[in-house]
Amino acid sequence: MKSQIFINLPVKDLQKAMAFYTAIGFTNNPGFTDETAACMVFSEEIFVMLLTHDRFKSFIAKEMGDTTKTTSVINSLSMESVAKMNETADNALKAGGTEPTEPKDYGFMQQRSFEDLDGNFWEVFYMDMSKLPQQ
Repeated sequence: MKSQIFINLPVKDLQKAMAFYTAIGFTNNPGFTDETAACMVFSEEIFVMLLTHDRFKSFIAKEMGDTTKTTSVINSLSMESVAKMNETADNALKAGGTEPTEPKDYGFMQQRSFEDLDGNFWEVFYMDMSKLPQQ
């Protein structure tokens, strides 16, 4: 079995968060979803667990951060094209997210960012390795 990544995010309103992630292309795995958590699938290897605040707190010993005031993690997802990157970011904005930073063009990489309804920070990017500067 390939290694998988599960990103666990605290959310205020589980149903609204599920709708947001569905709007940007994730699908729900009902086998790992209940009234306190939802498993949202990006790919065979990448999953986002949306957890109510009480559920999230049950997994941690420290105080839960306030994602509306601070950023502690940047979650980044590669896209298969610039068009898919823009579609994902645009869908995030249409679903109620915000775009906290301007799009970036590094020549070999295009990048956009958005925050979900709870302030969790995401970047979506497309990288053209044939344009990567040679060292």
